[in-house]
Amino acid sequence: MLPQDRLNQIVERFEYLEARLNAGPAPDEIAAISREYAELKPVVAQIGEWRAAQDGIREAQAMLADPEMRELAEDELSRLRSLLPDLEHALRIALLPRDAADARPAILEIRPGTGGEEAALFAADLLNMYRRFAESQGWQFQLLELAESDLGGVREAVARIEGEGVFARLKYESGVHRVQRVPETESGGRIHTSAATVAVLPEAQEVDIEIPANDIRIDTMRASGAGGQHVNTTDSAVRITHLPTGIVVTSSEKSQHQNRANAMAVLRARLYDLERSRADAERAADRRSQVGSGDRSERIRTYNFPQGRMTDHRIGLTLYSLDRIIQGDLGEVVDALTTHDQAARLAAAEGV
Repeated sequence: MLPQDRLNQIVERFEYLEARLNAGPAPDEIAAISREYAELKPVVAQIGEWRAAQDGIREAQAMLADPEMRELAEDELSRLRSLLPDLEHALRIALLPRDAADARPAILEIRPGTGGEEAALFAADLLNMYRRFAESQGWQFQLLELAESDLGGVREAVARIEGEGVFARLKYESGVHRVQRVPETESGGRIHTSAATVAVLPEAQEVDIEIPANDIRIDTMRASGAGGQHVNTTDSAVRITHLPTGIVVTSSEKSQHQNRANAMAVLRARLYDLERSRADAERAADRRSQVGSGDRSERIRTYNFPQGRMTDHRIGLTLYSLDRIIQGDLGEVVDALTTHDQAARLAAAEGV
């Protein structure tokens, strides 16, 4: 049975927040109240649908005693009883604890792995794939750092993606992506295997991660690069080293002020991700059974070009639509990963 007391508390909290918004909260409260209201709205809608179906069943049952209404009542009972399990499942999913970072923008990092120049070219393909997917979702895609290879591949790419539900949709992309294809650099027509690593981090705010000035070293340098990157004549590029962890981030745009801001945003995201990973490891012994395990050394997906096949190894999903996927049509993949993770968390919550 669903916990009625909890459902009532959620509805009462939602109605309270709605009244506060209508009354005009203080300026410093608007953001927090609006955010919580938006998070509860779909849950309350799901509660309403489930309760409406239950009310409809009771009303139809009462109508069974009326000979003139009996046939209509039986049809309505059949319809609602078949609908109720799906509504209850959707409500249980809506009641699962939310990842506090789900609504945040994401920092996307892509780097080539094994495979030399072909790995760098594959990293460029992944960057374009995520850029196109972001555009299809109406998200903003801002490239923070790009180091290219001589043949137009990617040595390192860092981007910020902002929009509704960005981290919630992209967080399962972290890991090793493997490609099998005949490289442009191969004249013999042999299929090669290479890889690239993807990390998707929730953007952190200053209130999440405090970075003392003594913990960082900031160096400026001349921005330059191969593959057609801009070459500045001033020392505008910024490299920030976080001394306690050894994390190094760089930004090489034309504005030194913007580079500092970009590099600090990436550094905060990496430190925030470290804290989240530590907390997750301590809290969830069964986390390895879930899609979002966060192990970026894990091979999560293979893109096989000769067969036009993409396989996600975590959930056993195989799709023969690689041409569309590599062009940014990731919706089916993301939906499958989300559904699988929800099912695993629901099973864990119910002790299955």
